[in-house]
Amino acid sequence: MPELPEVETTRRGLALKLQGRRIARIEARRKDLRFPLPKDFAKRIEGRGVESLERRAKYILIRLEGDLVWLIHLGMSGRMVMRQGWPNDIGPHDHVIFATEEGWAVTFNDARRFGMMDLIDGAKLAGHKLLSNIGPEPLADDFTPSVLAAALKGKRTPMKAALLDQRVVAGLGNIYVSEALFRAGIHPERLAGSVAPKRLEKLVPLIKEVLLEAVEAGGSSLRDYVQTDGELGYFQARFRVYDREDQPCTACKRPVRRIVQAGRSTFFCNSCQK
Repeated sequence: MPELPEVETTRRGLALKLQGRRIARIEARRKDLRFPLPKDFAKRIEGRGVESLERRAKYILIRLEGDLVWLIHLGMSGRMVMRQGWPNDIGPHDHVIFATEEGWAVTFNDARRFGMMDLIDGAKLAGHKLLSNIGPEPLADDFTPSVLAAALKGKRTPMKAALLDQRVVAGLGNIYVSEALFRAGIHPERLAGSVAPKRLEKLVPLIKEVLLEAVEAGGSSLRDYVQTDGELGYFQARFRVYDREDQPCTACKRPVRRIVQAGRSTFFCNSCQK
């Protein structure tokens, strides 16, 4: 699943060609993705100007004229690819296509159809069921060690699971939690409420560091993800533990281990992480 860096990279790519432009044409090629598309979906978007593109956790928010927000989640395999000119090679998984007056066309492709789109009145955005309980943005100034400590206080869930909880911090996923915990030397199975404040003071800037490095690298391309220009991200070349089972730890050279937590693979160094 695309995580925060992949979504942020997608947002930035879209903003270059969409922000300040008008959606001249949009075509929804099916009535539903993970959920049904809103009634009159294409009709409500077509002809509106794009005021800004934002990100909240793993959601892209396209603010349109008339205080309408187009909410997009890429799901497991969704990607948005931009090109000049309306595509003439539309595939079976190209579910939503839209274009600006200048001719830049964006195709939302989602083979598994776990992605979603919604249209929301801007005044009701904060209370939307998918956004109302999301925690702080990890790249924002208000995500601090003290904020994280308060969210983890008394939690008896493993640290890895706690950081994947979107109510604790927004947008973190399997890859970048594994990488940040390794850099901080924190074992993924350690109970979240037992991590000392001094260790959280180290962890929070490392979370930001990992995410910013990944955004700079265009995200991580493991399966379906590509950037809006069709190029692959390449942060996977910098993984220190993720997807490196039995390979030497980059710090101590002992083999990287893999365990399964809540149905997801966790990669870590049992020597470096305590």
